[in-house]
Amino acid sequence: MTNESKPILVLVGPTASGKTALSVQLASGLPTGGECISADSMQVYQGMDIGTATPTEEERAGIPHHLLDVADPHDTGFTVHDWLKAAETAIAEIHRRGSLPIVVGGTNLYLRGLLEGVFEGQSIPAEIRSALEALPTEALRQRLVKLDPVSAQRIHANDRRRTIRALEVMEATGSPISSQQTQWADAIMQPRRPALIVCLDWHPSELNQRINRRVGLMMEQGFLEEVQRLRASGPLGRQATEAVGYKELAGYLDGSCKLSEAIEQIKIRSRRYGKQQRTWIRRFHAIPGVFRVACSEKNDPAEVVQQIVARLEEPSNSPGRPII
Repeated sequence: MTNESKPILVLVGPTASGKTALSVQLASGLPTGGECISADSMQVYQGMDIGTATPTEEERAGIPHHLLDVADPHDTGFTVHDWLKAAETAIAEIHRRGSLPIVVGGTNLYLRGLLEGVFEGQSIPAEIRSALEALPTEALRQRLVKLDPVSAQRIHANDRRRTIRALEVMEATGSPISSQQTQWADAIMQPRRPALIVCLDWHPSELNQRINRRVGLMMEQGFLEEVQRLRASGPLGRQATEAVGYKELAGYLDGSCKLSEAIEQIKIRSRRYGKQQRTWIRRFHAIPGVFRVACSEKNDPAEVVQQIVARLEEPSNSPGRPII
């Protein structure tokens, strides 16, 4: 049996939805045992723990966790390909131990890449790439703004590699890479492996209250001091700099706003991020067999775990046999 033919569980939910606690309880309650794999694009960074809600050793409760603190936040970036390679390795190792991988996310691109593969785009003739490589970054940027303004907004002005990639796709296909990526992103997923996808659904008002409380707790736990320590080690890379909360607190440390204003902006941006996540999570609802959990503060976590385990044991989750 190949790695992609073996089952996984994917736990999907917006920020502050309780994914960490549920995943640990689930791993403990599975008859086969489970191990957690983070699918969060910011929890991969070392030292960015409080602001990304990386589970502490106490919260992990002895359950093995993978892909936490594996990248340097001062580097240029940790790509989806980096994550997928590491995630597939972790999944294979967990299967060899006879346990069930529980992928906890998080980040849409990571989850979609794992379930259905990554958008690779067009192969590029060598002469097009060579011609673009010969141009200075400023000239490349000006061309991108003119030909593909959507990508120009997404790509940092100094990110030469991604700028060249967008331009070479445009020249080779006559179509902006942004439009091709959008078509991929909007498609209904067809998972390439047996998977039970569990979606945590919260009412927006309840989720927003949880987000606000969590931001306050992060500040009490030393979020500001965490940002100060990271900055003392050198400038953060482009991806890490844009992480929710880190950017706002950096602004306070640079003197551009008051601390109270930075905290309020963190809450606002976190709520907006939660709304974006709820939007793309709805696409998971179209996958046959997805298990949706209507969440509220009144939920009994143990009962939710029992419901998920029961669903895992149903023969319908994979041809002719239970998923576990």
